[in-house]
Amino acid sequence: MSGTFVGMPAFPEAAHEAVGNRTLRANLRHATHTIRAKREKAVAEVSDWAELREAGKQIKDHTLRHLDRYLVQLEESVVAAGGTVHWAADADEANEIVTKLVKMTGESEVVKVKSMATQEIGLNEALEAEGIRAYETDLAELIVQLGKDRPSHILVPAIHRNRGEIRDIFAREMSEWGRPAPEGLTDTPAELAEAARLHLREKFLRAKVGISGANFMVADTGTLVVVESEGNGRMCLTLPETLISVVGIEKIVPTWQDLEVFLQTLPRSSTAERMNPYTSMWTGTRDGRAGEGDGPQNFHLVLLDNGRSDTLADEVGRQALRCIRCSACLNVCPVYERAGGHAYGSVYPGPIGAILSPQLRGTASEIDASLPYASSLCGACYEVCPVAIDIPEVLVHLRERIVEGGPVVREGNKVVLKPAKGHAAERAAMRAARWAFAHPGALRTGQRLASRTRRLHPRSLPGPGKAWSETRDLPAVPAEPFRDWWQRTNGGKEGGK
Repeated sequence: MSGTFVGMPAFPEAAHEAVGNRTLRANLRHATHTIRAKREKAVAEVSDWAELREAGKQIKDHTLRHLDRYLVQLEESVVAAGGTVHWAADADEANEIVTKLVKMTGESEVVKVKSMATQEIGLNEALEAEGIRAYETDLAELIVQLGKDRPSHILVPAIHRNRGEIRDIFAREMSEWGRPAPEGLTDTPAELAEAARLHLREKFLRAKVGISGANFMVADTGTLVVVESEGNGRMCLTLPETLISVVGIEKIVPTWQDLEVFLQTLPRSSTAERMNPYTSMWTGTRDGRAGEGDGPQNFHLVLLDNGRSDTLADEVGRQALRCIRCSACLNVCPVYERAGGHAYGSVYPGPIGAILSPQLRGTASEIDASLPYASSLCGACYEVCPVAIDIPEVLVHLRERIVEGGPVVREGNKVVLKPAKGHAAERAAMRAARWAFAHPGALRTGQRLASRTRRLHPRSLPGPGKAWSETRDLPAVPAEPFRDWWQRTNGGKEGGK
């Protein structure tokens, strides 16, 4: 994945610093609470939400099981419609393909509609290294780019910024990228949006090359779909002569009928709207004759793997590939709300990032090995997910992989991971617990001993457990084990309390 986050500390360290930032916490709390309250109302309007959720899950699972067949069908459909399909195994290959395609046009700048896949591979940096400037056109992405920042949310990448900060960024940076901000710019939303519109308009009208992602790809027609709320996507997808779309291979759905389900669940889960203000769909290229049709004359689709096939090989972890990037899980997560998106060290923050990034990138780095622990396992993320990804299940699965090691697939090859360093005490404790539960007599003796010595127990744990007990009270040991109470009271039938 992208080198943008190389050098980031492990999640606990990054989160500790973020929690101390009161402005950040206030921005996140206000934004996430507002979004999730609106989402609850939008979802409550749909009487068959549970059925739609299950349908989305089934469609995604079916597609992933037959991904090889549907990808071939998609390629055939795109080519038949006049487009060209490129296959990229990793970030370097995808960046090389896109850079080459832009150079072939002779242009030195491109406009982009928000695409997490291009952030994942570090495309902007790769283009800049070749003398090509990429302009983000989504308002939040523009704020992040002008502020020399990193995205911190899937839906609202600049969620960590307040209006005053955005005004200062526009006033300070816009002139370096194009049309400067108006004199006397205030922090009212209308003025900030107008400043962005004026700044971007000249880029839309001048650009010959557009780069996009896609929310969905329809296999049987070769149609790509982008949903957005500002209209910048429509401009990027129709005005340039050449359009290059970089899309993860998991974004495919078999038919238009399948697409119907997600166009109901995605807007309600993400922006709390009944439907997106702009839903743009394109199939291939426009007619080459002058004045005929609309849209780009040249269309290139770059299908990106970059760890997705490896993730698909994991029977538990593959459900992360169902994700439709709605961000509902971020807005209900108590950990994300306090730590913010940057602490995750990935373009995919929050609960979904905690299970997706370690699978796409592997768990060799300190930060990726820490991400599965960036959760309280409260389960709120699973409850709101519109495609029923059991994020807590995958988190526990990845924790086991990190601590115990074992077989995984990396870059298409089966490898065996060694147990991670720093978890020796945890492994020893779990093995001791496994032995105790397998020997009822020993377990019973240990429980009785713990009950009779409870007054001697410390209030905090020693050694590795100290960090845990510094912020939590150790549970009190009861006066007698449950087994003894059950036998003494005949299951509570003889006056036991």
